[in-house]
Amino acid sequence: MVSVLQNVAIDCADAYKLARFWSEVLGCPLHHEDKPGDPETEVMLPEGPLLHFNQVPEPKTTKNRLHLCLRPKTTREAEVERLLNLGATLVDDRREPDGAGWAVLADPEGNEFCVLRSAAERAAMSS
Repeated sequence: MVSVLQNVAIDCADAYKLARFWSEVLGCPLHHEDKPGDPETEVMLPEGPLLHFNQVPEPKTTKNRLHLCLRPKTTREAEVERLLNLGATLVDDRREPDGAGWAVLADPEGNEFCVLRSAAERAAMSS
């Protein structure tokens, strides 16, 4: 027997607010019962595990040991700009002049995540 990955849990100060940010990022809805002030909130991904936001009293203090990597359906540059407009911040720019690399962003509570090149951008560099 094996275990099944149920969710990816993200500790945060405001579960509903952070889940709304990630709902916008991913274009996926919140659980239909979630509401402002809930100490636990979920983003319902179309497949795979859920994103579960769990309110905790202590703030984030160091670099994440686990993070999400996003592959945009548009270009990496357009997605970075969209995410910055949603409230993300640029933490580290690992993009290379030749188009390789990624951008490290942080969500509104400081949790780092990466924005990779799109599949089309990767394919263009391979040919």
